[in-house]
Amino acid sequence: MKRTLYLKILIAYFIFGVFGFVIVATFMQQMTTKQLQKSKAEELYNVANVLAENEATNLYKNELSLTAVKASIDSLSAIINARIQILNPSGLIVLDSESDINIDDPASVNGFDITKLSGSFYSIGRFYDQFQSDHLSVAAPVTTNYTVRGYLVIHYDISLLENSTNTLVNIDYIMLLILFLLSLIILIFFSELVYGPLLRIITATEQYAAGNLRYEISIESDDEIGYLAASLSYMAQELAKGEDNQKHLVANVSHDFRSPLTSIKGYLEAMKDGTIPEEMYPKYIGIVINETDRLIKLTNNLLTLNNLNTQGMILEKSSFDINVIIRKTISTFEGSCREKRISIKLSLTGEKLLVYADLSRIQQVLYNLIDNAIKFSHKDSTITIDTSLKHNKVFVSVKDSGIGIPKDSVPLVFDRFYKTDISRGKDKKGTGLGLSITREIIRAHGENINVISTEGVGSEFIFSLPLSSEDDDEEDDI
Repeated sequence: MKRTLYLKILIAYFIFGVFGFVIVATFMQQMTTKQLQKSKAEELYNVANVLAENEATNLYKNELSLTAVKASIDSLSAIINARIQILNPSGLIVLDSESDINIDDPASVNGFDITKLSGSFYSIGRFYDQFQSDHLSVAAPVTTNYTVRGYLVIHYDISLLENSTNTLVNIDYIMLLILFLLSLIILIFFSELVYGPLLRIITATEQYAAGNLRYEISIESDDEIGYLAASLSYMAQELAKGEDNQKHLVANVSHDFRSPLTSIKGYLEAMKDGTIPEEMYPKYIGIVINETDRLIKLTNNLLTLNNLNTQGMILEKSSFDINVIIRKTISTFEGSCREKRISIKLSLTGEKLLVYADLSRIQQVLYNLIDNAIKFSHKDSTITIDTSLKHNKVFVSVKDSGIGIPKDSVPLVFDRFYKTDISRGKDKKGTGLGLSITREIIRAHGENINVISTEGVGSEFIFSLPLSSEDDDEEDDI
């Protein structure tokens, strides 16, 4: 089995880590640098404006001396760790925090043009080749009487900002590493809570596919994974039951086919080798015919039940009088009842009781139930058949006073080929399929059939049918 899902998750996890570090190393560093530059420029610009409006303006108004202003900008330069200059419009350096006062031969900034700062209050560069490295420079005009007399310029070394940027980016790296470790913990939990159970489920499905339906999935969880495992386990149990039922079915079919075939073969061989005298042929030929009928009935019932389960049941529903169908079905058992001296008592509701169902199928149900009741009734006993009406449902009951069904066998009587131990000796010709077919027919109508039985007292089978909605007296020919 290829563990491609887990491999994909690991690859995605490491791609997440790589992309995270790439983003921090590029975009985050650039964004942090730009944000620090802008913040520092705003800070220095505010300082430059204060100096320009006070010390520098008073200098040009001759209210402060060069020495006093020089001392002021020198102390401030040390505080803000920046170089401060006062330039005239042509670029002549009036004062410089890093140079002494030189009135006789003042230095100048070659090519100074304040318009190059237009559109922004700061610039980054070497400020007309004054520096060997990039500096952040801000300039504030010095005005007196609405005339620009010069500019107060502050220069800040970019390398100092880079140190701050690296510090913040390192914090981003640490945060990314923490997220990476947290995601690793999530991945471990995923492996334990999701991927591990998923592997066990896959192993279980492989076992089921190989025919090991007894394999158990050991997953204890209340989430969807646990529900899936429980569903698969339940499916396997049901398939195992189906397999057991199939084996049981084959065993029962083999048993029910073998018995009549053995009888037929034995009688025919006895007739062939003369063990049975010729004058006894009619008797044993009759037995062979009975066994053959039994095989035909068993085969037909198997085909019927198979068609009901594989193709579904096509019902031809119509309205008919269930009381009439009961009387007609009973008439077919006159010989059997006379032979066992069994009487059938009818307790039917109304002169006419219309139901909406498949007439031939319901007649088959009645035949199976009555035939079953006669087989397991004692001689000189009574079978009671009654109909009743409750909540737009017609209930039909077939009750005998025969041998009854053991309590532990009651839930199994509708299973294929099921026969109780006491019925095996009683019912020599039964196939064990009649009640199973009966249940399938009733279920196809969307109704139910139940059994109430006490061993040694008798059994009662009750099934329901929908009441016909027809109000007129018309019904199908029955």
